[in-house]
Amino acid sequence: MHEGDSTMTTGPSFYEFFCGGGMVRAGLGESWTCLFANDIDAKKAGAYRENWGGETLRVGDIHDLCADDLPGRADLAWASFPCQDLSLAGPGDGLAGARSSAFWGFHALIEELAHESRQPTVIALENVAGALTSNGGEDFVAICGALQSLDYRFGALTIDAALFLPQSRPRLFILALRRDAAIDAGLTAPAPRQPFASSALLRAHQLLPRRLVADWLWWSPSDPPKRNLELGDLVEDSPRDAPWRSAEETARLVSILSRGAKAKLEAARARGGIQVGALYRRMRPDGEGGRRMRAEARFDGLAGCLRTPGGGSSRQFLLVCQDGALRSRLLSAREAARLMGLSEEYKLPSRYNEAYHLVGDGVAVPVVRFLAENLLDPLIAQAQRPALAVAE
Repeated sequence: MHEGDSTMTTGPSFYEFFCGGGMVRAGLGESWTCLFANDIDAKKAGAYRENWGGETLRVGDIHDLCADDLPGRADLAWASFPCQDLSLAGPGDGLAGARSSAFWGFHALIEELAHESRQPTVIALENVAGALTSNGGEDFVAICGALQSLDYRFGALTIDAALFLPQSRPRLFILALRRDAAIDAGLTAPAPRQPFASSALLRAHQLLPRRLVADWLWWSPSDPPKRNLELGDLVEDSPRDAPWRSAEETARLVSILSRGAKAKLEAARARGGIQVGALYRRMRPDGEGGRRMRAEARFDGLAGCLRTPGGGSSRQFLLVCQDGALRSRLLSAREAARLMGLSEEYKLPSRYNEAYHLVGDGVAVPVVRFLAENLLDPLIAQAQRPALAVAE
């Protein structure tokens, strides 16, 4: 028996790969036991230690890990592998890219565990929706094929964090179940369920070869609860790390708004009272063969998708209209953390860019919790029932 065997824990256990600051751990909750966590980023690992301790944390490249590094047999292996090469805004290298190819390091680890009969009951993969279309859909086919080669059945859901939080953040979640594990009839459906199957997912499924369709599962979680928060509910008056900008700086932001964004701003002003919007800058073609900075804004109660601040265009601004007056500032680190569902007690890095990068590259906590309650918990409980019956 490996040290840390999941039979010694009181609840389900998990390995968390590409763990960042442990936002999956926050979503799974205290009933789950982390047996092993891994990330290559030392700064993110520092935040993980601050919030969860470092007993189970291993910092380093996933390609350098082997099965002997992983204690026990976890019920779940979660991998939010790098998205840069799969993102629509990325270089388009897909699973062969320098970052997103880390998926194959994860795959190799699960393969090693399978050779020792220690493969987890469930695998959960999380990534951007671009993983469905990168390389003409071939990367998604490759992921499904990799799961099948490990002897898992699998299915996918597209879930927007906006169902739970005031942030537009669509993401792809692939859940795979060990082939020998039973499935409760209520956890799957004969057809895709909305709002968990985007048009991109439906098209990607149609591209799967028959051998993969044979192992496909349409997961069927319950309806999500109605979101009761808007962006304005999470905004602070005067955060230290995001001071209000001058009138001149605000005017410069407004000057680069697209025509549609300007119309949204004027409509917000016309509504009166306090209207809180999100502004995000993007490089766009200028119609003359070049590119220039443009800004988009929304006043629908949602922030745009948080992104890692590789440049100034990645940071989001707040636009606040109050009785015709307009103010602007960057979104604060704590506000960004709230948009990801992190608690007020979660310890953020002291430097703004590090904190923003940490949360912008993470997983929305309520989405993880929703998946745990609706699919992960019951799948694992079902898989454990025969063994418990034999023990009795």
